Amino acid sequence: MNGFSDEDIAACILALCRERGVGKTICPSEVARRLTSDGSDWRSLMPDVRAAAAALARDGRVVVLQKGVAIDPGAARGPIRLGLPSS
Repeated sequence: MNGFSDEDIAACILALCRERGVGKTICPSEVARRLTSDGSDWRSLMPDVRAAAAALARDGRVVVLQKGVAIDPGAARGPIRLGLPSS
């Protein structure tokens, strides 16, 4: 247990995406690092961050991108970026 709820993680994703703005993206590791700013291991949080991002993408609240192209979050393998939908 990492101590963060799905809602905590989703809120952090949305906050970082809003800070960056439409047309810009964040790396999921930025979310994990922000949540673990106390120095705990951010890498262990990455599966939860990716799962929360996929849930947000299914709800249309964020887009998941690879190489600048929106993808199905369930098909994501390798590095991804997260951003706000353009519309």
